[in-house]
Amino acid sequence: CVVVCVELTCSQLPTCTAYVVERKHTVAYYMNPGLSLTAVLPFSDINECTTVPDACKGGMRCINHFGGYFCLPQNAQIIVSNGDDEPTVAPLVEEQPPLAPAPGCLDDEEGKAFLVQGSYGDSECCCDVSDCTRSQGLTIQCLNRKRRGVQNIIMDDFLYFRSAFLPFLFNLLVPPCLADVNECEGSNPCQHQCYNIMGSFICQCEQGYELASNQASCQDIDECAFSSYMCQWQCVNQPGGYVCTCPEGYQLQGNRMCQDIDECETGNNCREDEMCWNYFGGFRCYPRNPCHEPYVKTGEGRCSCQSLTICRGLPPSIVYKYMSISSERSVPADIFQIQATSVYPNMHNTFRVKSGNEGGEFILRRSSNVSAMLVMTKPLTGPREHVVDLEMVTHNNVLNYRSSSLLRLTIIVGPYAF
Repeated sequence: CVVVCVELTCSQLPTCTAYVVERKHTVAYYMNPGLSLTAVLPFSDINECTTVPDACKGGMRCINHFGGYFCLPQNAQIIVSNGDDEPTVAPLVEEQPPLAPAPGCLDDEEGKAFLVQGSYGDSECCCDVSDCTRSQGLTIQCLNRKRRGVQNIIMDDFLYFRSAFLPFLFNLLVPPCLADVNECEGSNPCQHQCYNIMGSFICQCEQGYELASNQASCQDIDECAFSSYMCQWQCVNQPGGYVCTCPEGYQLQGNRMCQDIDECETGNNCREDEMCWNYFGGFRCYPRNPCHEPYVKTGEGRCSCQSLTICRGLPPSIVYKYMSISSERSVPADIFQIQATSVYPNMHNTFRVKSGNEGGEFILRRSSNVSAMLVMTKPLTGPREHVVDLEMVTHNNVLNYRSSSLLRLTIIVGPYAF
């Protein structure tokens, strides 16, 4: 005699064992009084005893159950115990065909029937065919004659099945020693976030961190090591993130770009007789009157010689101009235009770089009879100050007239390429 023992404890079972409801090819499990678990399983049981050829050999009897089958000797007995009472012997019955709809139990609009059955471990089932009554929607109302109260079993959506029914079914079918333990409760094994899963747990780190090799601790991610383009100037790593900083003379624009601060507008220490000139990354103070003997100031940034005798061989006028560029500016680049202020008939103008171009960084391209463009042909590295004298020579061959004027251009090169 072979005996198969199935021991169930109260901690594993609800007050009443699960109902089995079969509707067409869908099997639904419903929990009994005291539980609010409802779900629909999108599968039906396969009777292996009829579908598997010669499922049990050697004269063994095939016993089908939901999700599988047993092979037992012909004289085997199944003993069922709830852990408290004396075990009871359930007689071995012949293989039963799949549950069929019970006419008159519950009909929906399509005329399809439900069958509700089940039993308590130690008494009659709280629901049988005669207890099924029609309610609204897809509700089965079970009138509990053996137990107090009324239980409504409602078909819920699949999300509730996944979040509520599966964990309960796991604890119901697995022996107590194998039941899932929520490691995230009590002493959190994770440094940041802990998520319990069946039989284990996983740790997750907050933004800016990544899991260490032990899969529990979190370590900071150095975002600055990803790329040199994270920030326009300098990237500073911080716990859980990073910040971009800018050099002196600049302010952060947005999250990563640096914008020049115009100190001539925000505040400077230039004297009253000086003018403030802002450049990329700083400012400089230049005299408001740049003229030196024998020149005198005749306009904003303009110096003229009042004596032809004293100024013989010198340009009759000098105009002072200033400009700023960033370091390592791409070349070739048009950076400054020179233009005649007076135009006379039959006058011809020529242009040239008179001084300050010893390294060949510039050329002066003639655009027309009255203008020319200064072109930078080599990149300049800052910080530095570059002074270039641009000369315009005016002559008239008919009148045998020749004159020149000088533009002294001060180029301030910033310390950075922005």
